[in-house]
Order: sequence, then structure tokens, then C-alpha cells
Amino acid sequence: MRDFILKRVAALILPFVCVYGFYVIFHGHISPGGSFAGGIIVGLSFIAFSTIYGIEKGRAKLSEDVLTWTESFGTLWYGIMGMVGIFKGVPFLANKLAGIDLGLPGELFSSGLISYIGLGVGIRVASTMITIFFTLMEDEE
Repeated sequence: MRDFILKRVAALILPFVCVYGFYVIFHGHISPGGSFAGGIIVGLSFIAFSTIYGIEKGRAKLSEDVLTWTESFGTLWYGIMGMVGIFKGVPFLANKLAGIDLGLPGELFSSGLISYIGLGVGIRVASTMITIFFTLMEDEE
């Protein structure tokens, strides 16, 4: 697309969309939404960037290697957070049973490890969405 106005508006709006996606990820344990919905928002902000500015610029920003690493990191982070309970002698993904401080309800770092687990899920979902988009666009060419 070679639309000057669209590119300028996207340059202004897409960073805020991405920040909103991370907001949804980090506040998912105290409000509706969560890591999956936030990951979708972050992924779609980058997909919009790639659609407006071109697949080549999108690939230049996030290469296949970077996407592979972020997908792996999101999954590994989820597993590590789940293993905290096992290392403390309680079930996988245990929170209160593992002795994790749950904080005060309604605060950003309340609910123990759930906000950290959500971060891994959000990263994984966003990178998977972007990978699927790039794969479909390669098949289209």
C-alpha cells in the first residue's frame, strides 16, 4: 500500500495498540481479558504494521529466527513458572500452596505467579500469530 495518510496514521496509532496489548496481558488477572487476548492485540498490531508498510519491512523488524526464539521463550517461561510449585513440593502451577505471596487483591502484582504466567502466554500467542501471518503470506506469493 502506498497511501501516505494511512502510513502516517498507522505510525501514530500502532504503538498505542501494542502498549494496550501489553496492558491487557499484565492486567488480565484482575480484569476481563488476559494473556491470550493481549497476545492477540500485540500480534495484530504488528500484523497491521506488516500489512500497511509491506511484508519485507515486517520481516526486517521480526525475522524468522527472532519469532522462533520468542515462541520458545514464551513456552519455556510458562513451564518455568509452573515448575516453581514442583520445586516447592506441590502440584504444577501451584500458587498459594507453594507459599507464593498473593499480594493485595486488585493490585498489579496480586495473585502470585499468575501475572508472570500470563506474560509467557501473551508472548507466545503474539509470536505465533505473527508467524502464522508470515507463513500464510509466503504461501500467497
